[in-house]
Order: sequence, then C-alpha cells, then structure tokens
Amino acid sequence: MDTADFMPDAAVVAGIQSDLQSYETRRAAVQRQVRWRVPLFIGLVLIATVLLALLFNSFADPYEQWFSTPHVFLYIVGIVAAVFAYFSAVKPATDLRQSFRDRLLPVIFGFIEGVSYRRGEKPDSFDRLPAETIGSFDREYFDDAISGRYEGFSFELYEARLEQKTSKAVSSVFKGIVIAFETMTPFPGVLIATRRTNKVMGFFQGIFGSRMEEVPSGIPALDEDYEFRTDNVEAARPLVTGRLAKALQWLGEAWPDEPARVALTGSEGFLLLPHDRNFFELPDIDQPLDYKVHIEPMIADLASLLATASLVRKAGAEGETGTTGMPDQQSKP
Repeated sequence: MDTADFMPDAAVVAGIQSDLQSYETRRAAVQRQVRWRVPLFIGLVLIATVLLALLFNSFADPYEQWFSTPHVFLYIVGIVAAVFAYFSAVKPATDLRQSFRDRLLPVIFGFIEGVSYRRGEKPDSFDRLPAETIGSFDREYFDDAISGRYEGFSFELYEARLEQKTSKAVSSVFKGIVIAFETMTPFPGVLIATRRTNKVMGFFQGIFGSRMEEVPSGIPALDEDYEFRTDNVEAARPLVTGRLAKALQWLGEAWPDEPARVALTGSEGFLLLPHDRNFFELPDIDQPLDYKVHIEPMIADLASLLATASLVRKAGAEGETGTTGMPDQQSKP
C-alpha cells in the first residue's frame, strides 16, 4: 500500500495549511491563557482548603488539629476540587483542539466517500458486535468514530475502551480500534476468531457452548493459539480452513502483543485491533501543529487500518482458497 495515494491534492493541502496558520494564532493565545488559569484555579482551591482547615482547628482538640476526621474529609474534597479546577482551567485548550479536529478530520480523510466524524458517541454498529467476541463488560467508553465508504464498502471505525468492574478492581476487557464493515458475502450465522488463551472467551464458551461450536483450521500452529467458534459449522469450515485462517496468521504477526479478533455475522464483519495508542489526537496546546509531523501520519494510519479491514473482508468471502494478498508486517500502523 502506497500511502501517497491517499494524501490530499495540492489545493486541499493549501487549504489545510491556511487553517493551520489560523489555528497556530489561536493556539498561542489559548496557551498564554491556560498558563495563568491553571495556577490561579488550583491556587484558589488550595487557599480555600487551608482556610477551612484553620477554621476546623478552632473547633478541634489541640491534639487532633490538622489530622481530625473533618480535616481528612476536607483534604479529600480539596484534592477532588483541584482535579476539577485543573480540567476547568485547561478547557479553552481542550475546546480549541476538538473544534479544530471536527473541522480537520473530514477534510484530510477526503479519500473516504461520504466521510463522517463523531466523537464520544456510541457507534451505531456497536450493539451488533457479537457478544462472544468481547466478553462481559459493564463500562464502555468511545472516542473518535469515522464512517463512510472505502473501496466500495461501508464501514464504521471507532476507538473503544471496555471495562469490567468487580468488588476489588476494574479490569480492561478491550482497548483499541473496532472496524465494522460490510461483508462481500453474507455469513449465515455467527463466526468468531480469537486467541485461545483469552480468559474472557473461556467464560463465554461456557455460556454459549451449546450454540457455538469450535471449528479447527487444520493449521497446527494456528489452532494452538487461536480458536474459531460458530453456530453454523458447515458454512464456517471453508472459511476457517482457507482465507480467514491465513488472514489470522498475518494478523497474529502484525499485532503480536494482543492479536486481533474477527467476527462475521450476516452481512456485517468486525475487526478488533487492540492498541493503547490514540490514533487521531492532536498534540498538546504547548506544541506547534505541523502538517508533515502530525497530519500526514493520521492519514497514513487510517489508510492502513482500512486496508487491513479490506483484506480481512476479502478473506471472509466465499471463493477458492489461496493467497489473501496480505501485506508484510511493515504495513502495520
């Protein structure tokens, strides 16, 4: 994949550069504003906390001054208030960066037909993601979401973080990129592929075991690490033993830390790419924004992610088994 093919033309780049200049002017002004807002807002919280502590001292036992129960409660409230004060102080910077992203991303992703960008909203496709692919969670957070058409198929790509809270801790179930895409050939049922060692999946095997059967790929190395489960063995076997297995092998090399997950259900497919990185974020307000350094990598990342989804989409289609056209590992974003 040549990322140069996805870059905006000269006229669009000129417009982006003009917007960057306007952003830089506003960024410098907001940076100066934030510099005095942060110490002022937090300083006011600290002063209020100290004054209230002194007031509490006038009523406390001399041996309990500064460390009585009301004091401790006050300090906790003061810490929480300081955190809120900080985020309130930097809000002009946060608002500026987000407003610029709202304007910028649909422009730089012009290679996507009918491109749409949202942030912080639950994606439309998320509720259709097979539960067996993720596992149990009770907290969900969504960041950037981009949708449109790429290479003739509709998609929705979004950053998601899913967590499960217990009485002792909060554990991460999934964090990374989810790409929902229109399949080339509808799959009559549900087919999922995930790592065999995934404890969450082991939990769901017990719940859905009567409906979801395992189908081996016949590739020993792959079956040792991965498992394919489906509610339609007859339809799944040609895919599992063919192109989809080869796609999983490549994805296992491209995402070695926590390999990708794949799900096919009806006319929709899902590719889940675990990752800690925030792909479409702008640098902090104290850092100048540069087209080559910050904008072009975003375009290349999205193009690479969609190209990967396109390959998995082709791997999940009916047809003769054979090469999937998988790129080498260097194409990983």
